[in-house]
Formats: sequence, C-alpha cells, structure tokens
Amino acid sequence: MQIIKYSEHEDIDKAIKDGDPVLAVIPFDCKKAYIGHIDECFEHHILLKKAGNSGTEIDKYFRIILAGDGVNWTFVCPPDYKNIKDKTKRLGEFYRDGFAAISGLLADLNIFTDIKIPERYRRHENNNSLTLYAF
Repeated sequence: MQIIKYSEHEDIDKAIKDGDPVLAVIPFDCKKAYIGHIDECFEHHILLKKAGNSGTEIDKYFRIILAGDGVNWTFVCPPDYKNIKDKTKRLGEFYRDGFAAISGLLADLNIFTDIKIPERYRRHENNNSLTLYAF
C-alpha cells in the first residue's frame, strides 16, 4: 500500500510517534492511503481534497482516526458496497474488508494497536443477525 502523508506544517511521522491525532483514509481498492494531521485537515473529506482528490467521494474510503490510545474507525458502510443487496452480508463484508485494510495500513506504519468502532457507529449491533467486534 502506498502511503501518502499530507501536511502543510506538521511532521506526520512525529505526530504519530507523539500520539497526536491524525486522520487516514484508505480507498476500497487498498492501493493507497492518505494520512493528515487532524489540526490541518479537520475531517476526512477535507484530507482527501487537500491531497488532490475529490472530497465528495468519501463513501469510497475506509476512514480512521489514529491517536495515542488506538484507532477509531468511522464505520459507515455505503448502501451500494460491492453491490451486495442483503444488508447483513454487506455489513459483514465491509467489516472484514475494512479490518484487513486498516490492519494493513497500521502494519505498514509499524503500529500495533486496537481498532475501535466508536459507540455512535455501532447502531448495526442492534441487528440480531450481525454483531460487530472492535478489537
């Protein structure tokens, strides 16, 4: 995976080492990842735009916030993900793919930490046929 670090002022490697929060987005094809300091980019779509991409296609990326206490995954599965009609299967596939992509990025950065899905993104857990586990 090619890692593109966007920064106007902050050293991204230093920010990660110091535990400062950074944003990262990984396209579903997992060929690249974009990382930017949260104080410069503020939100994932702004990171994409600053890195030269369309900020309007945010639903084609896995989105995380990496900080000293681990990784928070903005778990938002698009309704057309891989053209899977069944919601439970779609969410399961999105979870598996996202976990693999995020783990791959973290390994490439030599970061070994928990991947958490914040409570506000866990609404799918109420579906009896799907349980999401955050490690």
